[in-house]
Amino acid sequence: MLDWTTRHCRVFHRILTKNALLYTEMITTGAILYGKYDHLYYNKIEHPIALQLGGSSPKDLALCAKKAEEYGYDEINLNVGCPSDRVQNGAFGACLMKEPDLVAECIAEMKLATKVPVTVKTRLGIDELDSYEFLTDFISKVHQIGGCNHFIIHARKAWLSGLSPKENREVPPLDYERVYRLKRDFPDLTIIINGGLSDLNIAHDQLNYVDGVMLGREAYQNPSLLLHVDSLFFGESPVNPSNLHALSVEKIRSLYPYIENELSQGNKLGHITRHMVGLFQGAKGAKLWRRYLSENAHKENSGIEVLVEALKYIQLD
Repeated sequence: MLDWTTRHCRVFHRILTKNALLYTEMITTGAILYGKYDHLYYNKIEHPIALQLGGSSPKDLALCAKKAEEYGYDEINLNVGCPSDRVQNGAFGACLMKEPDLVAECIAEMKLATKVPVTVKTRLGIDELDSYEFLTDFISKVHQIGGCNHFIIHARKAWLSGLSPKENREVPPLDYERVYRLKRDFPDLTIIINGGLSDLNIAHDQLNYVDGVMLGREAYQNPSLLLHVDSLFFGESPVNPSNLHALSVEKIRSLYPYIENELSQGNKLGHITRHMVGLFQGAKGAKLWRRYLSENAHKENSGIEVLVEALKYIQLD
């Protein structure tokens, strides 16, 4: 989710669900330790929030974990699942599945540096190393040596060469049963399933087999589904489907103070509104909403009036 779940995206998602755990985009240890910007900054309304780290140096990851604790993050997640060339060239992401001892050392050092829960996001396997035995060996070592008790499993393997990151999200077949089996074989571990889940009811059914569900691109591309998360997963009052789009308009308007504050600090409207484009799927006027934002929000000196005007295209009757 690089360049997707930015802090602006997370603030937007938080107004749609107050209970779901939100994850940052993957941030490398180098960016945190040596970058010119404060990559750990977030708005306090984003809680609960997890920092997703990319890296392979136990020392650097421990330093970043300590910093994350100082910033108040609720979870620190090590990404061992991203298959992009950019990540591989940095010797982290999915290629680390080949080095379970190193991953275990990274987790152990991170846990020594912080009291914040440390978790791992990974895949079923990589390239030809995709047997169930390979997966369980990886999980066992990272758990027993590293002390990790919480794993998020993308239910596909990754091809480290020959497929783009987009193809790696679609071409390798999903194997939910392998994740279910992992939970059965490691009942004391927290196992979260990820990958290909686009229907919240089907996602909820996963709780019969695993401990939780992670949604990625579907939540980004169709954010209105997040309005149903608190009722379906956390027992709150359900949203009336007939009021869905009106509620979405209300949620956008509630962001006006946040947006005005960001604009006053020199941030661009388009950097905020680009995460909102998919909100009104199925509503009358949604196409015009998307077009107006896309054509106007990026313009120099665009202000809140662009969002106000775009909302006029959404028909609520």
